Amino acid sequence: MVRHRGAVVGVLLAAGAGTRMGRPKALVSDERGSWLLRACVTLRNGGCDDVVVVIGAEASRARALLGDLPVDVVDATDWADGMSASLRAGLDHTATGDADAALVHLVDLPDVGPEVVARLIQDASSDALARAVYDRRPGHPVLIGRDHWDGVVQEAVGDRGARDYLVTHRVLDIECGDLAAGLDVDRPPSGLR
Repeated sequence: MVRHRGAVVGVLLAAGAGTRMGRPKALVSDERGSWLLRACVTLRNGGCDDVVVVIGAEASRARALLGDLPVDVVDATDWADGMSASLRAGLDHTATGDADAALVHLVDLPDVGPEVVARLIQDASSDALARAVYDRRPGHPVLIGRDHWDGVVQEAVGDRGARDYLVTHRVLDIECGDLAAGLDVDRPPSGLR
């Protein structure tokens, strides 16, 4: 039997204040351009059917950067509560549609490209639960099938996002170390604008 990939919504978490960075990471640019725009393009070019961007800190500036990009923008009004607030806002918004899975990505992973997204979503379904690993180190993006959304939302607390849920469920680790380092950038390296 041939399994067909279900519809996937890319959920980009870009709401935090970026205190260690000195500004919201949604507003960071480097020599390759805006992290926010690059992450949106990564999700779309990687095969996500739709993209939802969750913003919070300096939301008006982040929204202005997105311009007329074909994405849904969600304001996480409680963004200061941590990543879990952004994740809940993104999944709650996504649940209003008919997607089979959400691919949760972070704005501060500028080296993760569309190839990582494509690798993760190839077998997307409503019961999928998978994450990118980089040289066996768990990271993002994380693919969460619709069957898991309620559980993830219920267990998401503070800056832990879906971490607690993933610990107690069978997660397929998909090695992506050949495609990216998958390291989140928390402090401003040289070349940031």
